[in-house]
Amino acid sequence: MNILFFLKPKSEVAYLYDDFSVRQALERMEYHRYTSIPVINRKGEYVGSITEGDLLWGIKNKCNLNLKGAEVVPVKEFERKTDYKPVSADADMEDLILRAMEQNFVPVTDDSGKFIGIITRRDIISYCYERSKVTQ
Repeated sequence: MNILFFLKPKSEVAYLYDDFSVRQALERMEYHRYTSIPVINRKGEYVGSITEGDLLWGIKNKCNLNLKGAEVVPVKEFERKTDYKPVSADADMEDLILRAMEQNFVPVTDDSGKFIGIITRRDIISYCYERSKVTQ
């Protein structure tokens, strides 16, 4: 099965640029109610993902828990505990499921490493559930 069937395109996904300030990151995550969000650079390449915890510890270590100071610190300066690993657009379903077992969403990149969207764990589980009902 072509994994692009599940793709939520970049135009429909909230993400951060790696030069966004911490404050911008927090505001975007709060608005969308995300606990983790993809990060891309200005070339459109997937850089990684950042979580609420990454931001919390970054604010503590780089901004002395000062939100005003967080306005000038870019997200790319924050250490990330773990990045959500992307799959390429031509990945197979097995690769997608393996990634989704460890991540809430799976970033998808094209052949040149450009971020094109995400596939949510929810969509993958829903697909597997529907397939299991058919085989019963």
